[in-house]
Amino acid sequence: MNLLAVDTSGPVAGVAVLHDGEIAYEGAAVNRLTHSVNLMPMIEEALGRAGLDISDIDYYAAVTGPGSFTGVRIGVSAVKGMAHGAHRPCIGVDALEALAAGVCMTDALLCPIQDARAGQVYGAAFLPGMPPVCRLEDMAQKLDVFVEKALEVADGRRLCFLGDGVKTYRRAIEELLGDRAVFAPAHMSYLRPAAVAALADLHRDRAVDYLTLMPVYLRAPQAERERARRLGGNT
Repeated sequence: MNLLAVDTSGPVAGVAVLHDGEIAYEGAAVNRLTHSVNLMPMIEEALGRAGLDISDIDYYAAVTGPGSFTGVRIGVSAVKGMAHGAHRPCIGVDALEALAAGVCMTDALLCPIQDARAGQVYGAAFLPGMPPVCRLEDMAQKLDVFVEKALEVADGRRLCFLGDGVKTYRRAIEELLGDRAVFAPAHMSYLRPAAVAALADLHRDRAVDYLTLMPVYLRAPQAERERARRLGGNT
């Protein structure tokens, strides 16, 4: 069984190939706003280095969110197009679960956070494992609200933060939690494409056709929020 997994939900674009339960290739690059240019060459390189052709892929997986609105759409659209052309099923993978899946050997509550802008984070909380055990569902919240909710399910554990939100909010987290907060090392703090592939393999029972695979957003896009503010609506 061959599975191709892609992630363009954040600043790091990643591609991984899983062959019979083993990682045959993993590649990641900090492409930031150039995912649309770099993703397909990354996929071509991944397949070539794994010794596979696009026709050999049995499943396609994409991170469906939360994350950058444009970034998520790039990865999901690419997978939908490839799956449609190959008549293969797709598997959606949650970005925060994939972040948590990349960390092990800790007894802390894993708290992946992404910078959601507007003073908010996309966050969730998991116990370590494969797959990680969800203790707090995905949310878009102010940092202090998220931390408060994570503490409610921590059962006395320390909170281990990871993801691109750490760069923005590390000092605020330390002020809120003191030595109760720990931070994943750099090589575990970004979304690993191999973790996306491994989770997709575990979740093959969730496979859908290309029409059903859709991005998952925790809040409306910025343009819609600004329009709602102009009209006096809720954001």
